[in-house]
Amino acid sequence: MKRRDFLKASVAATAALASHPIHAEAEPITAKSEKAAVKTYTEIGKTGLKMSDISFGTGSLSSPSMILRAVDRGITYFDTAPDYGPAEQYMGEAMNRIQRDRIIIASKFCSPYTYPSHLPLGSTKKEYIASVDGSLERLKTDYIDFCLVHAIGEQSDDREKEEKRLLDEEMLSAFETLKKSGKVRFLGVSSHGPNNMEHLLMTAVKSGNFDMIMPSFNFMKFPKLTEVLKEAGKNKVGVIAMKTLAGAKDSGLDRNDPKFSHSAFKWVLKHPEVNGLVITMKSVADLDDYLTASGEKFTAADQKNLDRYAKKFNQEYCRTGCSDCEPSCPEGVSIATTLRYQMYFKDYGDEKSAMKQYARLESKADSCLSCETEDCNGACPYGLPVSSILREAHDNLTFLA
Repeated sequence: MKRRDFLKASVAATAALASHPIHAEAEPITAKSEKAAVKTYTEIGKTGLKMSDISFGTGSLSSPSMILRAVDRGITYFDTAPDYGPAEQYMGEAMNRIQRDRIIIASKFCSPYTYPSHLPLGSTKKEYIASVDGSLERLKTDYIDFCLVHAIGEQSDDREKEEKRLLDEEMLSAFETLKKSGKVRFLGVSSHGPNNMEHLLMTAVKSGNFDMIMPSFNFMKFPKLTEVLKEAGKNKVGVIAMKTLAGAKDSGLDRNDPKFSHSAFKWVLKHPEVNGLVITMKSVADLDDYLTASGEKFTAADQKNLDRYAKKFNQEYCRTGCSDCEPSCPEGVSIATTLRYQMYFKDYGDEKSAMKQYARLESKADSCLSCETEDCNGACPYGLPVSSILREAHDNLTFLA
């Protein structure tokens, strides 16, 4: 399709969206396309907003046109952040072709630097507000639907410290000011661990301060998370899942019918408390693949598919929200975070970003190269050869001189 024809199609799609508001009382949006498109929309908690069951993560956003193509396929929810590279700027470039109140934008309390740049404990109300103002300028919009306290439990294993960041009075006061001014509508929190994810998200749900939680959730980890989901459902707090592909270790399983990615998505979405999921979409091929699973039911064939995956990769996939092995390391290596960056590098194909993120870690895996005890191996409840995986990760993620 020529660029001029694509822009015409995008304008037509935007006009179609304009007649279908995303509030809960509205009929679901139906993308007028023969290509894979969203079929199901669910209200996010009690916000009154409906999201596409499979939605767009902008962590590796390649161009503004991907946003327009996603809207054309019926996607209504877009997850972004100031530290996701040029994602907010690209979204801003697409906004003049999208009627703003027909999509949902979620961003984070972050600085616009290399991930992770979450605002730390001790940030002032002024800094929280400035973070949002920066996002609004880049996104070229007057308001953000959700602003999240990002990646709670990632930077510290100090539960009390992370609880303070989660419930920081400076942050809560900033949110109230932003809400009253119309710049932010709802407050959320995200966590992919590795520390105290379930406890921190349960604290968020019970606090009454948060409208939505965004956990890492897939069929291979976080068995205690179901308690958090039930509590969220009881309190009508929205739940949006991420990290749903359990490492995305492709390796030929997608040749089966159904595809592995579809089975993994359907497993997540079969939980009634989950309103939708966010998955990074880098290309039109991702849209074609992932949206095929929208609105589909989880079947026995899907379970067999996931069982095959689990059997094949059980001792290769680090449950990055586990962190049970970390206390065994005398050098204090950030094992779970290092292996999450290794996953981005090796399985997601985000090599440059993963290396930059690893470079900012204080406790890297360089000490693993000369480790003789390898206590971490025996401490892994899943039997992973942690020490050898860490050595490979350090080799992959380290910039060569």
